[in-house]
Amino acid sequence: MQKILFVCSQNKLRSPTAEQVFSEIPGLDVLSAGTNHDAVTPLSSELVEWADKIFVMENMHREKLQKRFRSSLKGKKIICLGIPDNFSYMDPELVAILKKKLPQFL
Repeated sequence: MQKILFVCSQNKLRSPTAEQVFSEIPGLDVLSAGTNHDAVTPLSSELVEWADKIFVMENMHREKLQKRFRSSLKGKKIICLGIPDNFSYMDPELVAILKKKLPQFL
């Protein structure tokens, strides 16, 4: 089972959409979190250590992740998807982008 963590800022729109879309894929165990302290599910060292691969929506998320959780990132693959914060939850365009970008990394 491959453990995948999706990260955005607030864990309200992009990363929960990714979690929902990929939660039904056999062989994947997926969660999502946000880099902001007031995120729905704030990013934690436990989540970072749990994940095999971490998908961030923007480079700023990668930077925050590396700054705050450097010791938990040993051997972790971090992939930046380059998805800006201009989509709503389960936006069909966002879902299409995720389905196009992710398979190459899974």
